[in-house]
Amino acid sequence: MQNQTLEQLFHQISDEELVEQIQMSASGSNRLYYRLKGKSCSYVGVYGTNVDENKAFLYMAQHFAKKGLRVPKILAVSDDQMAYIQEDLGDTLLFNYISEGRSTGEFSEWEKSMLRKTMRCLAQIQYIGAQNFDFNQCFPQPEFNLRSILWDLNYFKYCFLKASGIEFQENRLEDDFNHLADILLQTRMDTFMYRDFQSRNVMIFNNEPYFIDFQGGRKGPIYYDIASFLWQAQAHYNDELRKELVGEYIDEMRKFMPLDRDEFDSVLKHFVLFRTLQVLGAYGFRGYFEKKPYFLQSIPYAIDNLKKLVVILQDSPYPYLVEVLTKLAHSKQFEDISSKKPLVVTIYSFSYKIGIPQDKSGNGGGFVFDCRAINNPGKYSRYTQFTGLDKPVIDFLETDGEITIFLEHVYQLVDASVKRYIQRGFQNLMVSFGCTGGQHRSVYAAQKLAEHINNKFGVEIRLIHREQEIETTLPAK
Repeated sequence: MQNQTLEQLFHQISDEELVEQIQMSASGSNRLYYRLKGKSCSYVGVYGTNVDENKAFLYMAQHFAKKGLRVPKILAVSDDQMAYIQEDLGDTLLFNYISEGRSTGEFSEWEKSMLRKTMRCLAQIQYIGAQNFDFNQCFPQPEFNLRSILWDLNYFKYCFLKASGIEFQENRLEDDFNHLADILLQTRMDTFMYRDFQSRNVMIFNNEPYFIDFQGGRKGPIYYDIASFLWQAQAHYNDELRKELVGEYIDEMRKFMPLDRDEFDSVLKHFVLFRTLQVLGAYGFRGYFEKKPYFLQSIPYAIDNLKKLVVILQDSPYPYLVEVLTKLAHSKQFEDISSKKPLVVTIYSFSYKIGIPQDKSGNGGGFVFDCRAINNPGKYSRYTQFTGLDKPVIDFLETDGEITIFLEHVYQLVDASVKRYIQRGFQNLMVSFGCTGGQHRSVYAAQKLAEHINNKFGVEIRLIHREQEIETTLPAK
């Protein structure tokens, strides 16, 4: 049904025939995304499951676009507002754009430049976006308030703190929760609060950051989004870079309102603490209760943030909370977890003429699969300009069927290793596919395995088509 609706919307904005309708990755969202392609045009079709959430997004996107802010343009909307078509901003998330810096902790100048642009755009959407904005259009609530703060703090208490076994006096903890909430609510509240501001919600298009997935936004303080972005558990921004990016943000926001740097930093630390507790609550629920290993493996990064925070919050108005968090941050149970980083699977396609890729992790490599026994589309001239990522080659290989059977065996072998690697806390696995030229069969096989492992296990995939000079990251889910 949604495919038909999106096709109808496509024809409202284009005279071309709809050539392709490809479902896209939706990360953790319940919305369904499709890339809709004509002969010379490309759009993104969205089908939502909650009409009120759709209405909030559509209102915000259209409002922000009128203000000249960088968001995807809405091009067509169904009568029931369950489906819409928006501008296609490509496939490059900021999360992937800065992947090298996230992996090493050392950010290149071009990565830093994009982060600076992002912080300036954040200030603009918070202030300019709030002008003449009808916050009653927000979903599920119009503003950041006491109830939402206490919901999140109790989520941390019940889903993480109690699950960790740390003893505490609940009445004293609740008193300090209220003290923290009072501080958070004393700040200016007439700006737009994105709420889920993170690198996966920023697209890079024409070398500029564009903001997506802001439908959970509401009226609220500016500090919340900065804490969400710069203290994201696995972002790996060091203190020096955070300081620089906060300065970049303040410089931009001073165009709209007066800000004192010392006072700003003093308030920000309370929001960093609040956001860290939110994240731990989510990790506790997903990890301890839903038994999802990725979230357990993410806990150490948030705990590292917490260790630094409790030191600078010793003189805070919520001393018992800090006392409990200090015990939590230095609990031995997290020392074992801290030594385990999430598994990353690196998948190569390559040409045997050039040689098997070297394993840069130092583990000596994992699997190497030889695709040369599979029927080769490269021997036909009509496929020479294509790769295993292109539809003509994909159709050739899948119609022939040899590669499908080949991959069924590959999946069985690699799945077993990935499962055990996760259980044993291993950090790296490498899989390589080789063929004659590294163009058709190996590229197709590497792409298919990357999508399979990412969808089944949710781990990060670094996909490298070496001879095609294409590198992509499929983020952990």
